[in-house]
Amino acid sequence: MEKLLRKVIPENILLEKTTYEAMGKFLREFAIQEMKHAADIIERIYYLGGKATTKSDKPVVGNTLSEFAKNGVKAEEEALALYRRIIEAAGRIGDWETRELFEKIYAEEEEHLFKFQEYVNVKDELEGPASSLSEWRKIFTDDYFALLNKAAASEISAIVQYTNQHEKASLLALRKKTTALEVITEANKAKVVSELLKEVFMQEMEHLEKISERIYLLEGETTTIPDPLPQVGETADDFLKLDHAAENDAILLYRKIIGEAFERGDTATRHMFEEIVRQEEEHYWKFDDFLR
Repeated sequence: MEKLLRKVIPENILLEKTTYEAMGKFLREFAIQEMKHAADIIERIYYLGGKATTKSDKPVVGNTLSEFAKNGVKAEEEALALYRRIIEAAGRIGDWETRELFEKIYAEEEEHLFKFQEYVNVKDELEGPASSLSEWRKIFTDDYFALLNKAAASEISAIVQYTNQHEKASLLALRKKTTALEVITEANKAKVVSELLKEVFMQEMEHLEKISERIYLLEGETTTIPDPLPQVGETADDFLKLDHAAENDAILLYRKIIGEAFERGDTATRHMFEEIVRQEEEHYWKFDDFLR
């Protein structure tokens, strides 16, 4: 979605929005819906006593409107085929709750498929020959993009880790009440941590959007692979220790990026990461409060 918004079709330059912005808008809506699907599936897996994965297939981005649409059609067709198998399997063993969940997700994925099909044959406009590199843009070298992509990879890792932990903390076993205070407040440490993680991973999504947008604006390519590999843990205390360490590592990386951006005179990137660091430090201290 962020890659799309960096393109402008010459014929549309006088319009209030471009074809790319129109498609980028529904891609953002789909991305939010897919995050909700992932959260619902993870929650169901933990509720049934299973373990949710933190790995994914390598996403394919593409470079044109038709490529985005074709990749979307392929991804949705594969998802629908898999979900049909799950619905049938859930029905066979009488797991009606899982069957109902995937029937709902199936209907939404089908809508995504039909939407992508509308764009498969769209004519991709030529943007003309690339302009020569202006002097001020020569600061954006491959090693600089590699550093920015470390930040994007870190955010992807955090999103997967925190989402997974949030749903795991919602597991019934972690919400059992053992003290009078927990009974009166209808809460316990796991529930409080779960709500905290939900707030944090939504903010990490915003960070990923901003970083990706900045990389594409500077005409780089954004990574789609989490690094480091997300870690979940088994208890609320595990979550807090892992997340505390993850925030520490992110802050150190982002301070390095701020320093590098300052040296190169990339003021916009520096200011963006200064704000992100401020928010990451808030996350760090929230986790730190629980570990004292």
